[in-house]
Amino acid sequence: MKSVLRVCAIVAAVVSLSACTVRNPVKENSADAAVAASRYVHDGPTRLTLYTMRSNRTGQGAHTSLLINASERVAFDPAGSFRKEGAIVAKNDVVYGMTPWMVDQYTRFHARETYHVVVQSIDVSPQVAEMAFRKAQSLGPVLESQCAQSTSQVLRSLPGFEDAPSTLFPIKLEEYFAAKGATYERLFEYDDDDKSKVLATFTPQYEEQPVKPTN
Repeated sequence: MKSVLRVCAIVAAVVSLSACTVRNPVKENSADAAVAASRYVHDGPTRLTLYTMRSNRTGQGAHTSLLINASERVAFDPAGSFRKEGAIVAKNDVVYGMTPWMVDQYTRFHARETYHVVVQSIDVSPQVAEMAFRKAQSLGPVLESQCAQSTSQVLRSLPGFEDAPSTLFPIKLEEYFAAKGATYERLFEYDDDDKSKVLATFTPQYEEQPVKPTN
């Protein structure tokens, strides 16, 4: 009986991590010139926003990422799939140019008929935000199934977040952010489960349009 329970636990762990087991579809990084040109400075408070993608069926966490508003606003999307050559600027697992429109697109990209998105934000000092940004840049491409672990690595390097759990499970980081007093929002949408269709039609929007804030 114990062996059966152990196998079930392993299967549950694999399922819960499955959404960040697919490597980035674009293997080559954006050019440095494109990274520099896409730089977006957000006038809001310096902030860390944790994204947790949860299964609508089981409630299990499937992917973790971190939106960082520092000297520029970027998304640390470890082993994520929000990539399209020529339309989304990314180097290793940092996505650049996170304007309000791009943040909205990023959030909605992950919400679909099988998953919803939990969005939690904590305001931090400019120094801490910048440390998070530089740490995310330093990690390089993240290995499969390491989205929560690498996000934890970023957090644990920051003053005030040294106690972040070192974990493979997105829900653990969600619970940690909740205990830190983070704001809490959820986004449900019911688009087709095939995210490749979204990317196929994705084109960048260079002029800002009014959008509902997601952070």
